[in-house]
Amino acid sequence: MGESGCGKSTLLRHLTGLKRPAAGDIFYHGINFWERSRKKRIQLMQQCGVLYQSGALWSSMTIGENVALPLQQFTSVSDELIKKIVDIKLALVGLKGFSNYLPSAISGGMRKRAGLARAIALDPEIVFFDEPSAGLDPISSRMLDDLILELRDSLGATIVIVTHELASIFAIADDSIFLDTETRTMLATGDPKVLAEKSDNSKVKQFLSRSSSVKE
Repeated sequence: MGESGCGKSTLLRHLTGLKRPAAGDIFYHGINFWERSRKKRIQLMQQCGVLYQSGALWSSMTIGENVALPLQQFTSVSDELIKKIVDIKLALVGLKGFSNYLPSAISGGMRKRAGLARAIALDPEIVFFDEPSAGLDPISSRMLDDLILELRDSLGATIVIVTHELASIFAIADDSIFLDTETRTMLATGDPKVLAEKSDNSKVKQFLSRSSSVKE
């Protein structure tokens, strides 16, 4: 978490294999990610799912085809089974019956959920979210937060979110990293509710005290 420009999305690109870090290392299950071959990095990333800020759906493909894409690329299951898995994933995110719709035919919040269905298509161990509430109205944003929590509990996945939205931070997070724009470094870690009340860093406390959401 942190204000715009602090490096949240850059860090996410490092973690998801889109950009090699200038310094430091990234480990998955004790494996140094960027020291492995491209083939090994792809294999590691198959254990992860990503929901990009805009949803990043292919506009010329239906919702079902978008969700099916990672299954077609990285598994050898039959087309019939892929269709069943797609239907299950869409149902999990509240989009049952929307498989044949194009992204342009559904709302922004529904496109986010469709992107989430694709992100969990391979039953990942970790799901990354880049500003999931961006562009959503408060009601849709809260619904997405609730859905993220439901999927975390049902899938047993670790959820990693990049955001500056306090409502989402307090609703979802039980641990956090605060990145600072000015110093370009980490100023604090821990449960954001605890940091809001007890952090001795003025920047962290100011950031987390801008909303009444601090109160449970």
